[in-house]
Amino acid sequence: MDESARRERIAALIASRARADATQIRPTLVRLGFGLGAFIGLLLYAPSVLAAGTVNVLYAGSLVNLMERSIGPALDKATGNQFQGFAGGSNKVAHEIKAQLRQGDVFVSANPKVNTELMGKSNGDWVSWYISFAQSPLVIGYSTSSRYAKDFNIMPWYEVLLQPGIRIGRTDPKLDPKGRLTLQLMKQAARYYKSPDLLQRTLGAPENPAQVLPEETLVGRLQSGQVDVGFFYSTETSDAEIPAVDLPAAITPRAVYTVTVLRGAPNPGGAAQFVEFLLGHQGQALMHEHGLALRKPELTGDAAAAPSAVRAMLPTTK
Repeated sequence: MDESARRERIAALIASRARADATQIRPTLVRLGFGLGAFIGLLLYAPSVLAAGTVNVLYAGSLVNLMERSIGPALDKATGNQFQGFAGGSNKVAHEIKAQLRQGDVFVSANPKVNTELMGKSNGDWVSWYISFAQSPLVIGYSTSSRYAKDFNIMPWYEVLLQPGIRIGRTDPKLDPKGRLTLQLMKQAARYYKSPDLLQRTLGAPENPAQVLPEETLVGRLQSGQVDVGFFYSTETSDAEIPAVDLPAAITPRAVYTVTVLRGAPNPGGAAQFVEFLLGHQGQALMHEHGLALRKPELTGDAAAAPSAVRAMLPTTK
């Protein structure tokens, strides 16, 4: 199709949609000082916008590097869509979705349970299905410039956390699954090392303001020397080349990452393409490069509500 024919086809589609939605569009255009014809004219000369839509992905803050540096650019190149991401604590983002404070096409969480807060009529039916696709264990990351860094080579990790003056960073357990897993880790460590007051001595109160920081800033705070040590997922320390202490398998909790298309997604087709890309060979290779442990994709919820192309990629559904 030549350029002239393409523009004529686009104009016809836009005009048809505009007539159908005239009662909503005209008042807005008038307020903005546009006529309908001028509005259509602007769209005609924005072929890059019309050719592919924006895919708005709301994702767990621990995946910033993966999404912004790898998945996003690769998706744009492979599909022609434009990736637009927003990172934050999974619980925080879910609360904003539920309160209709934030709109997106795709939601990527670091904990399957967060999806249940968006499922069902009482929760707005924002999520009807989700797919678990990768995981990452919790680790202790530390700053090489910290005066406590060498201690990790000569004493148990939990004893380092008890050193006077050490600055510990972690996320809010109410807003981020990693914050809750941090509390879970220290409770399990208290039993494992037979030190009943270990959690209180290392972390203090669950929402201790001296330690709790936004998830999206924690890596930067450690790298800049504002904190000596922090609780991270292995994918974060791997991406940022932060030295990390692996914890005993018996007490190590893990993030389990999930993906879904949100109800009312402005770009459902682009959202489905994102999920397909993420679960496909290229997406999996990129996740592996960023230190994620891949899982066999598993769908939970209403399988029939998932895009057919996505269902076709799954070995089993339930």
